[in-house]
Amino acid sequence: MAVVTCVLVGACGGSANEKVSCAKAATSATACGSIAGLYAAAKAEGQVNVIGLAPDWVNYGAIIENFKVAFPGIQVNSANPNAFSQEEIDAVKVRGSGAPDVVDLGLKVALANDSLFAPYKVATWDDIPASLKAPTGVWFSSYGGYMGIGYDSARVPGGTITSVSDLLGPGYKGRVALPGDPTKSNQALNALIMASVANGGSIDDVSKGVDFFHRLKVAGNFVPGAATIATVKSGKASVLFEWDYVSAPHVKDVSGWSIFVPSNAIIGGYYTQAVNKAAPHPAAARLWEEYLFSDLGQSLWLKGGAHPVRQAAMEKSGQIDANATAALPRVKGTVSFPTGEQQAAAATYALSHWSQAIA
Repeated sequence: MAVVTCVLVGACGGSANEKVSCAKAATSATACGSIAGLYAAAKAEGQVNVIGLAPDWVNYGAIIENFKVAFPGIQVNSANPNAFSQEEIDAVKVRGSGAPDVVDLGLKVALANDSLFAPYKVATWDDIPASLKAPTGVWFSSYGGYMGIGYDSARVPGGTITSVSDLLGPGYKGRVALPGDPTKSNQALNALIMASVANGGSIDDVSKGVDFFHRLKVAGNFVPGAATIATVKSGKASVLFEWDYVSAPHVKDVSGWSIFVPSNAIIGGYYTQAVNKAAPHPAAARLWEEYLFSDLGQSLWLKGGAHPVRQAAMEKSGQIDANATAALPRVKGTVSFPTGEQQAAAATYALSHWSQAIA
Protein backbone atom coordinates (compact mmCIF):
# COMPACT_ATOMS: atom_id res chain seq x y z
CA MET A 1 0.00 0.00 0.00
CA ALA A 2 1.09 3.55 -0.64
CA VAL A 3 2.49 5.22 2.43
CA VAL A 4 1.14 8.66 3.32
CA THR A 5 4.20 10.85 2.77
CA CYS A 6 5.20 14.47 2.93
CA VAL A 7 8.50 16.38 2.88
CA LEU A 8 10.16 16.73 6.27
CA VAL A 9 10.48 20.44 6.95
CA GLY A 10 11.99 20.27 10.42
CA ALA A 11 9.73 22.79 12.13
CA CYS A 12 10.17 20.93 15.39
CA GLY A 13 13.35 19.00 14.90
CA GLY A 14 15.38 16.91 17.32
CA SER A 15 14.92 13.41 18.67
CA ALA A 16 11.76 11.35 18.40
CA ASN A 17 11.06 11.99 22.09
CA GLU A 18 11.33 15.73 21.51
CA LYS A 19 8.86 15.42 18.66
CA VAL A 20 6.47 13.46 20.92
CA SER A 21 6.57 16.35 23.36
CA CYS A 22 6.00 18.76 20.50
CA ALA A 23 2.98 16.78 19.28
CA LYS A 24 1.04 17.45 22.48
CA ALA A 25 0.44 21.02 21.34
CA ALA A 26 0.74 20.55 17.58
CA THR A 27 -2.13 22.06 15.59
CA SER A 28 -0.80 20.69 12.29
CA ALA A 29 1.78 18.19 11.09
CA THR A 30 4.26 20.95 10.20
CA ALA A 31 4.70 21.67 13.91
CA CYS A 32 6.39 18.26 14.19
CA GLY A 33 8.34 18.27 10.97
CA SER A 34 5.37 17.36 8.75
CA ILE A 35 4.08 13.83 8.22
CA ALA A 36 7.54 12.23 8.31
CA GLY A 37 8.39 13.85 11.61
CA LEU A 38 4.98 13.03 13.01
CA TYR A 39 5.52 9.39 12.05
CA ALA A 40 8.90 9.33 13.82
CA ALA A 41 7.26 10.65 16.98
CA ALA A 42 4.32 8.26 16.68
CA LYS A 43 6.69 5.34 16.16
CA ALA A 44 8.45 6.28 19.39
CA GLU A 45 5.07 6.09 21.14
CA GLY A 46 4.47 2.74 19.46
CA GLN A 47 0.68 2.67 19.59
CA VAL A 48 -2.59 4.50 19.09
CA ASN A 49 -5.85 3.93 20.98
CA VAL A 50 -9.08 3.95 18.97
CA ILE A 51 -12.63 3.23 20.09
CA GLY A 52 -16.01 2.45 18.55
CA LEU A 53 -14.56 1.21 15.24
CA ALA A 54 -16.35 -2.05 14.44
CA PRO A 55 -14.50 -3.89 11.63
CA ASP A 56 -17.65 -3.98 9.47
CA TRP A 57 -18.46 -0.28 10.05
CA VAL A 58 -17.45 1.71 6.91
CA ASN A 59 -14.52 -0.64 6.26
CA TYR A 60 -12.74 0.07 9.54
CA GLY A 61 -11.32 -3.46 9.63
CA ALA A 62 -9.35 -2.76 6.44
CA ILE A 63 -8.59 0.81 7.52
CA ILE A 64 -6.91 -0.38 10.72
CA GLU A 65 -4.90 -3.08 8.94
CA ASN A 66 -3.75 -0.71 6.20
CA PHE A 67 -2.69 1.90 8.75
CA LYS A 68 -0.33 -0.68 10.24
CA VAL A 69 1.05 -1.39 6.76
CA ALA A 70 1.44 2.30 5.92
CA PHE A 71 3.10 3.05 9.27
CA PRO A 72 5.00 -0.02 10.56
CA GLY A 73 5.83 -0.07 14.25
CA ILE A 74 2.58 1.44 15.49
CA GLN A 75 0.08 -0.91 17.13
CA VAL A 76 -3.61 -0.05 16.88
CA ASN A 77 -5.44 -0.77 20.14
CA SER A 78 -9.14 -0.99 19.28
CA ALA A 79 -11.41 -0.79 22.35
CA ASN A 80 -15.16 -1.41 22.53
CA PRO A 81 -15.72 -1.65 18.75
CA ASN A 82 -19.50 -1.25 19.10
CA ALA A 83 -19.39 1.78 21.39
CA PHE A 84 -21.95 4.53 20.84
CA SER A 85 -20.76 8.13 20.55
CA GLN A 86 -21.59 8.94 24.18
CA GLU A 87 -19.70 5.87 25.37
CA GLU A 88 -16.65 7.12 23.49
CA ILE A 89 -16.89 10.42 25.35
CA ASP A 90 -17.26 8.60 28.67
CA ALA A 91 -14.02 6.74 27.89
CA VAL A 92 -12.24 10.01 27.06
CA LYS A 93 -13.25 11.44 30.44
CA VAL A 94 -11.70 8.49 32.26
CA ARG A 95 -8.27 9.53 30.94
CA GLY A 96 -5.15 7.49 31.66
CA SER A 97 -2.98 5.39 29.34
CA GLY A 98 -5.95 3.40 28.07
CA ALA A 99 -8.05 6.41 27.08
CA PRO A 100 -8.87 6.89 23.41
CA ASP A 101 -6.41 9.02 21.48
CA VAL A 102 -9.03 9.80 18.85
CA VAL A 103 -12.81 9.56 18.60
CA ASP A 104 -15.32 8.95 15.80
CA LEU A 105 -18.57 10.69 16.80
CA GLY A 106 -21.98 11.86 15.74
CA LEU A 107 -22.05 15.64 15.27
CA LYS A 108 -24.38 16.29 18.21
CA VAL A 109 -22.08 14.57 20.68
CA ALA A 110 -18.98 16.19 19.17
CA LEU A 111 -20.44 19.70 19.56
CA ALA A 112 -21.51 19.04 23.13
CA ASN A 113 -18.01 17.92 24.14
CA ASP A 114 -15.66 20.01 22.01
CA SER A 115 -13.84 21.26 25.12
CA LEU A 116 -12.33 17.77 25.40
CA PHE A 117 -10.65 17.97 21.99
CA ALA A 118 -7.34 19.40 20.80
CA PRO A 119 -7.30 21.80 17.84
CA TYR A 120 -5.72 20.04 14.88
CA LYS A 121 -5.87 20.60 11.12
CA VAL A 122 -4.88 17.76 8.79
CA ALA A 123 -2.77 18.47 5.71
CA THR A 124 -5.86 18.20 3.48
CA TRP A 125 -7.86 20.61 5.68
CA ASP A 126 -8.75 22.92 2.79
CA ASP A 127 -10.58 20.07 1.00
CA ILE A 128 -13.13 19.81 3.85
CA PRO A 129 -16.14 22.12 3.27
CA ALA A 130 -16.31 24.95 5.79
CA SER A 131 -19.74 23.86 7.01
CA LEU A 132 -18.37 20.44 7.93
CA LYS A 133 -15.56 21.44 10.27
CA ALA A 134 -14.88 23.65 13.27
CA PRO A 135 -12.80 26.72 12.31
CA THR A 136 -10.44 25.93 15.19
CA GLY A 137 -9.96 22.29 14.15
CA VAL A 138 -11.40 20.76 17.33
CA TRP A 139 -13.63 18.55 15.16
CA PHE A 140 -13.95 17.83 11.44
CA SER A 141 -16.38 15.72 9.43
CA SER A 142 -15.08 12.55 7.87
CA TYR A 143 -17.60 10.27 6.13
CA GLY A 144 -21.36 10.07 5.69
CA GLY A 145 -24.39 8.91 3.77
CA TYR A 146 -28.18 8.72 3.96
CA MET A 147 -30.54 7.28 6.55
CA GLY A 148 -32.39 4.31 5.07
CA ILE A 149 -34.49 1.30 5.93
CA GLY A 150 -32.71 -1.96 5.20
CA TYR A 151 -34.86 -5.05 4.87
CA ASP A 152 -34.94 -8.72 3.94
CA SER A 153 -37.16 -8.76 0.85
CA ALA A 154 -38.11 -12.38 1.55
CA ARG A 155 -39.65 -11.40 4.91
CA VAL A 156 -41.74 -8.31 4.08
CA PRO A 157 -45.16 -8.16 2.37
CA GLY A 158 -44.82 -8.01 -1.40
CA GLY A 159 -41.03 -8.21 -1.15
CA THR A 160 -40.53 -4.45 -1.06
CA ILE A 161 -40.98 -1.34 1.08
CA THR A 162 -42.30 1.75 -0.69
CA SER A 163 -42.99 4.10 2.23
CA VAL A 164 -42.18 4.51 5.91
CA SER A 165 -45.88 4.05 6.73
CA ASP A 166 -45.74 0.52 5.25
CA LEU A 167 -44.06 -0.56 8.49
CA LEU A 168 -47.29 -0.06 10.44
CA GLY A 169 -48.97 -2.88 8.53
CA PRO A 170 -49.78 -6.30 10.06
CA GLY A 171 -47.15 -8.01 7.92
CA TYR A 172 -44.38 -6.36 9.94
CA LYS A 173 -45.14 -7.79 13.38
CA GLY A 174 -41.94 -8.31 15.36
CA ARG A 175 -39.75 -7.22 12.46
CA VAL A 176 -38.81 -3.51 12.77
CA ALA A 177 -35.69 -2.54 14.73
CA LEU A 178 -33.29 0.29 15.48
CA PRO A 179 -29.48 0.03 15.72
CA GLY A 180 -29.53 1.39 19.26
CA ASP A 181 -31.16 3.68 21.78
CA PRO A 182 -31.75 7.11 20.17
CA THR A 183 -30.87 8.82 23.45
CA LYS A 184 -27.34 7.37 23.13
CA SER A 185 -26.84 6.42 19.48
CA ASN A 186 -26.37 9.09 16.79
CA GLN A 187 -27.50 6.63 14.12
CA ALA A 188 -30.74 5.80 15.95
CA LEU A 189 -31.41 9.48 16.63
CA ASN A 190 -31.19 10.24 12.93
CA ALA A 191 -33.63 7.38 12.31
CA LEU A 192 -36.11 9.23 14.54
CA ILE A 193 -35.51 12.41 12.57
CA MET A 194 -36.12 10.60 9.29
CA ALA A 195 -39.31 8.98 10.61
CA SER A 196 -40.52 12.37 11.80
CA VAL A 197 -39.98 14.08 8.44
CA ALA A 198 -41.65 11.17 6.63
CA ASN A 199 -44.68 11.49 8.91
CA GLY A 200 -45.36 15.20 8.59
CA GLY A 201 -42.87 16.46 11.12
CA SER A 202 -39.60 18.21 10.38
CA ILE A 203 -35.95 18.24 11.32
CA ASP A 204 -36.92 20.79 13.96
CA ASP A 205 -39.80 18.64 15.28
CA VAL A 206 -38.87 15.05 16.06
CA SER A 207 -42.10 14.40 17.96
CA LYS A 208 -43.71 12.82 14.90
CA GLY A 209 -40.84 10.34 14.77
CA VAL A 210 -41.20 9.34 18.41
CA ASP A 211 -44.94 9.00 17.88
CA PHE A 212 -44.35 6.80 14.83
CA PHE A 213 -42.26 4.35 16.85
CA HIS A 214 -44.90 4.42 19.58
CA ARG A 215 -47.45 3.31 16.99
CA LEU A 216 -45.05 0.58 15.81
CA LYS A 217 -44.76 -0.61 19.41
CA VAL A 218 -48.55 -0.64 19.90
CA ALA A 219 -48.96 -2.58 16.66
CA GLY A 220 -46.46 -5.17 17.87
CA ASN A 221 -44.10 -4.39 14.99
CA PHE A 222 -41.22 -2.80 16.91
CA VAL A 223 -38.45 -5.05 18.25
CA PRO A 224 -36.94 -3.54 21.44
CA GLY A 225 -33.18 -3.51 21.91
CA ALA A 226 -30.35 -2.71 19.55
CA ALA A 227 -30.23 -4.75 16.38
CA THR A 228 -26.96 -6.51 15.57
CA ILE A 229 -25.49 -8.50 12.70
CA ALA A 230 -26.66 -11.63 14.52
CA THR A 231 -30.28 -10.43 14.71
CA VAL A 232 -30.17 -9.53 11.02
CA LYS A 233 -28.84 -12.98 10.11
CA SER A 234 -31.47 -14.72 12.22
CA GLY A 235 -34.31 -12.66 10.75
CA LYS A 236 -35.23 -11.17 14.14
CA ALA A 237 -34.40 -7.72 12.74
CA SER A 238 -35.58 -8.15 9.16
CA VAL A 239 -36.38 -4.42 8.86
CA LEU A 240 -33.72 -2.10 10.25
CA PHE A 241 -33.27 1.68 10.25
CA GLU A 242 -29.59 2.33 9.44
CA TRP A 243 -27.27 4.56 7.47
CA ASP A 244 -27.17 3.24 3.91
CA TYR A 245 -23.44 2.48 4.09
CA VAL A 246 -23.94 0.46 7.28
CA SER A 247 -26.90 -1.43 5.87
CA ALA A 248 -25.39 -2.36 2.50
CA PRO A 249 -22.95 -5.02 3.85
CA HIS A 250 -25.87 -7.09 5.22
CA VAL A 251 -26.30 -8.46 1.70
CA LYS A 252 -23.34 -10.75 2.51
CA ASP A 253 -25.49 -12.51 5.11
CA VAL A 254 -28.98 -12.00 3.64
CA SER A 255 -29.11 -12.44 -0.13
CA GLY A 256 -32.37 -10.55 -0.53
CA TRP A 257 -31.29 -7.55 1.54
CA SER A 258 -32.43 -4.21 0.08
CA ILE A 259 -32.34 -0.56 1.18
CA PHE A 260 -35.18 1.94 0.94
CA VAL A 261 -34.47 5.69 1.23
CA PRO A 262 -37.77 7.63 1.26
CA SER A 263 -37.73 10.43 -1.31
CA ASN A 264 -39.76 12.67 1.01
CA ALA A 265 -37.36 12.25 3.92
CA ILE A 266 -33.76 12.04 2.71
CA ILE A 267 -31.67 12.66 5.80
CA GLY A 268 -27.94 12.95 5.25
CA GLY A 269 -25.27 13.02 7.89
CA TYR A 270 -21.52 12.96 8.46
CA TYR A 271 -19.62 11.53 11.37
CA THR A 272 -16.84 13.61 12.87
CA GLN A 273 -13.28 13.01 14.00
CA ALA A 274 -11.46 14.64 16.90
CA VAL A 275 -8.19 14.31 18.79
CA ASN A 276 -8.41 13.80 22.56
CA LYS A 277 -6.88 16.85 24.28
CA ALA A 278 -5.37 14.47 26.84
CA ALA A 279 -4.40 11.77 24.32
CA PRO A 280 -1.90 9.34 25.85
CA HIS A 281 -0.25 9.08 22.42
CA PRO A 282 -0.52 12.61 20.96
CA ALA A 283 1.72 12.05 17.93
CA ALA A 284 0.02 8.80 16.94
CA ALA A 285 -3.38 10.45 17.41
CA ARG A 286 -2.50 13.15 14.90
CA LEU A 287 -0.87 10.69 12.51
CA TRP A 288 -4.07 8.60 12.57
CA GLU A 289 -6.08 11.62 11.46
CA GLU A 290 -3.60 12.44 8.70
CA TYR A 291 -3.99 8.88 7.45
CA LEU A 292 -7.80 9.00 7.50
CA PHE A 293 -7.86 12.24 5.52
CA SER A 294 -5.24 11.19 2.98
CA ASP A 295 -6.33 9.89 -0.42
CA LEU A 296 -5.72 6.36 0.84
CA GLY A 297 -7.82 6.72 3.98
CA GLN A 298 -10.65 8.46 2.16
CA SER A 299 -10.64 5.76 -0.54
CA LEU A 300 -10.97 3.03 2.07
CA TRP A 301 -14.06 4.74 3.51
CA LEU A 302 -15.42 4.99 -0.03
CA LYS A 303 -14.87 1.25 -0.54
CA GLY A 304 -16.82 0.76 2.69
CA GLY A 305 -19.84 2.34 1.03
CA ALA A 306 -19.59 5.78 2.66
CA HIS A 307 -19.19 9.21 1.09
CA PRO A 308 -15.75 10.51 2.19
CA VAL A 309 -15.77 14.20 3.08
CA ARG A 310 -13.04 14.92 0.51
CA GLN A 311 -14.98 13.23 -2.29
CA ALA A 312 -15.47 16.38 -4.37
CA ALA A 313 -11.81 17.36 -4.13
CA MET A 314 -10.66 13.84 -5.01
CA GLU A 315 -12.98 13.73 -8.01
CA LYS A 316 -11.54 17.04 -9.19
CA SER A 317 -7.95 15.79 -8.79
CA GLY A 318 -8.72 12.43 -10.43
CA GLN A 319 -7.82 10.47 -7.29
CA ILE A 320 -11.30 9.00 -6.76
CA ASP A 321 -12.14 5.31 -7.27
CA ALA A 322 -14.77 5.47 -10.04
CA ASN A 323 -16.08 1.94 -9.43
CA ALA A 324 -16.50 2.50 -5.70
CA THR A 325 -18.22 5.82 -6.37
CA ALA A 326 -20.62 4.19 -8.86
CA ALA A 327 -21.56 1.59 -6.23
CA LEU A 328 -22.86 4.22 -3.79
CA PRO A 329 -26.65 4.30 -3.39
CA ARG A 330 -28.44 6.86 -5.55
CA VAL A 331 -31.25 8.92 -4.08
CA LYS A 332 -33.93 11.04 -5.71
CA GLY A 333 -35.07 14.17 -3.95
CA THR A 334 -33.68 16.90 -1.73
CA VAL A 335 -31.16 15.87 0.90
CA SER A 336 -31.43 17.54 4.31
CA PHE A 337 -28.49 17.63 6.70
CA PRO A 338 -29.54 18.22 10.33
CA THR A 339 -27.29 20.72 12.07
CA GLY A 340 -25.68 20.00 15.40
CA GLU A 341 -28.21 22.29 17.06
CA GLN A 342 -31.13 20.44 15.43
CA GLN A 343 -29.72 17.09 16.49
CA ALA A 344 -29.22 18.40 20.02
CA ALA A 345 -32.86 19.56 20.15
CA ALA A 346 -34.02 16.18 18.82
CA ALA A 347 -31.91 14.41 21.44
CA THR A 348 -33.38 16.52 24.22
CA TYR A 349 -36.90 15.64 23.11
CA ALA A 350 -36.03 11.94 22.81
CA LEU A 351 -34.49 11.93 26.28
CA SER A 352 -37.82 13.11 27.72
CA HIS A 353 -40.20 11.04 25.60
CA TRP A 354 -38.53 7.94 24.12
CA SER A 355 -38.75 5.51 27.05
CA GLN A 356 -42.46 6.23 27.56
CA ALA A 357 -43.14 5.87 23.84
CA ILE A 358 -41.84 2.31 23.64
CA ALA A 359 -42.74 1.16 27.16
